[in-house]
Amino acid sequence: MSKYKEMDFSDVKTYPVAERPSKVSVQDFLKIPKTFSTSEFIDSLPDILAGKNLKELIYNTKNALNNNKPLIIMHGGHVIKCGLSPLLIKAIESGIIDTIAVNGSVCIHDFEIAFFGKTSEIVDKAIEDGTFGMGEETGRDLNEAIKSGYRDKLGYGEAVGKFIYEQKPKYIQYSLLAKAYEYEIPVTVHAALGTDIIHQHKQADGESLGGASYRDFKIFTNRIKNLNDGGVLVNFGSAVILPEVFLKAITVVRNLGYPLKNFYTAVFDMIMHYRPRTNIVNRPTSMGGRGYYIIGQHEIMLPLFFYSLLEE
Repeated sequence: MSKYKEMDFSDVKTYPVAERPSKVSVQDFLKIPKTFSTSEFIDSLPDILAGKNLKELIYNTKNALNNNKPLIIMHGGHVIKCGLSPLLIKAIESGIIDTIAVNGSVCIHDFEIAFFGKTSEIVDKAIEDGTFGMGEETGRDLNEAIKSGYRDKLGYGEAVGKFIYEQKPKYIQYSLLAKAYEYEIPVTVHAALGTDIIHQHKQADGESLGGASYRDFKIFTNRIKNLNDGGVLVNFGSAVILPEVFLKAITVVRNLGYPLKNFYTAVFDMIMHYRPRTNIVNRPTSMGGRGYYIIGQHEIMLPLFFYSLLEE
């Protein structure tokens, strides 16, 4: 028993998510076109700097897919808030994505989109009166889904995906986690305790949150070993947690004697960060392959990358 007193969360006040103003709505999400025609545009780019890097990355990714090597995606919650989940769902349905690794915020935004068709509250106002993150259904249902999944020996991502898929909410067609669960694509959630709004709720259970996320780390590590000799891993926007998780997963894979070299990595982000550059682009590819760092807005660069793959 700790000698330090904990804050009692049992009287935390919540409110219905439907009554909350939100900055993101499904009406603003990406619309999947009936045909794709990006190849000529990509081919027209100059073979200089980022233009050359983007063309090389797309070429290496197409080679990976043609040779049955995995494309593993990592991303943070901003990708969902930019309305890009329909594109990732299309990629899952097309058999392009092998594994998805995310942070805890992705589950929160994906859940709210699926059930309410909106997400992303106005934090500046809500932080002043203590209502930030206190949406009743988000905190209650996600925590209960994680606890139930942990008891059933599921990982964090599979537990949430299963819950959304089985509940069949109004906007389920926008749920990345439900689609991944349906297609048996692992979504591994790498949560840092205290960083997500669901940790503020009385239903939160540290053992389940940490245990389910650690189970996902082991699942992710097992998938990473398949990158050897031609696989591709792309990170969209996670600046700290996922680059650190990736580096540790590589360490475990190599420590256990699995070959892991000659693969490709890329980071797409709006600015350059130390950890993604070091832990994804540089260090992992020191034994062969190559890493790329491409600067640009997610809502533009992610469609460019995936349309190039979906076109073929």
